[in-house]
Amino acid sequence: MREYEVVYIIKPNFEEEKYAQIIEKYNALIQSNGGEILKVEPWGKRRLAYEIEKLREGYYVLLRIKGAPELPQELERNFKISDEIMRYLVVKMGE
Repeated sequence: MREYEVVYIIKPNFEEEKYAQIIEKYNALIQSNGGEILKVEPWGKRRLAYEIEKLREGYYVLLRIKGAPELPQELERNFKISDEIMRYLVVKMGE
């Protein structure tokens, strides 16, 4: 199993409970695909470096996960089709 670091930005126009639901949804997706969550770190709302979809801030979430090489592909596929995710980045950690 490889270790990955995932950062994703949720659109800022939701209630606090909705952010928790979205985070839990992606955590469940990781676990249902055989992944292991090492750390979940919600950073909260932060100002973006540049405007995205006419929005100036987003809700950032950092994850450290372990999983098979197929896990990041499935995670990215779900991020792409989601209306609530603005941007994401999945990085494989050092060997």
